[in-house]
Amino acid sequence: MSQTLSRVLIHYVFSTRNRESLITPDIESDLYAYMGGICRAHDSSLLSMGGMPDHVHMLVVLGRKISMSDLMMEVKKDSSKWIKTRGREFSGFHWQDGYGAFSIGESQRNDILRYIATQKEHHKTRTFKEELVALLERYGVEYDPEHIWT
Repeated sequence: MSQTLSRVLIHYVFSTRNRESLITPDIESDLYAYMGGICRAHDSSLLSMGGMPDHVHMLVVLGRKISMSDLMMEVKKDSSKWIKTRGREFSGFHWQDGYGAFSIGESQRNDILRYIATQKEHHKTRTFKEELVALLERYGVEYDPEHIWT
């Protein structure tokens, strides 16, 4: 084959440091748009983004020339710098160190898009901790329950 072709869909999940409720409604859409721009700058496409004041979900088509971890590092680093310029209330903003990343097939795409779009409704009955543990178990990711939140 004379060219490299790929379509890798990644469902990222990560929270603010200490799961602080810092993503306010007045900044949320601008933050999501900015994070989409970071993805585009790395030849990746943000298909959907949603979340709560303490965490976010992103569905991304990963670019061919960037690793999953490098894209996440850039998204978190650049968006953290950007949000700190939005006002004093964001001066201490930080993302958590880790993240969840789950590969999905094209056949799961619409389900994940719907899941991300309904985050606010979903979290009326389930905490972020419950949600993350359910995702880890659904995708067969081994984790240490003693250290997942530290």
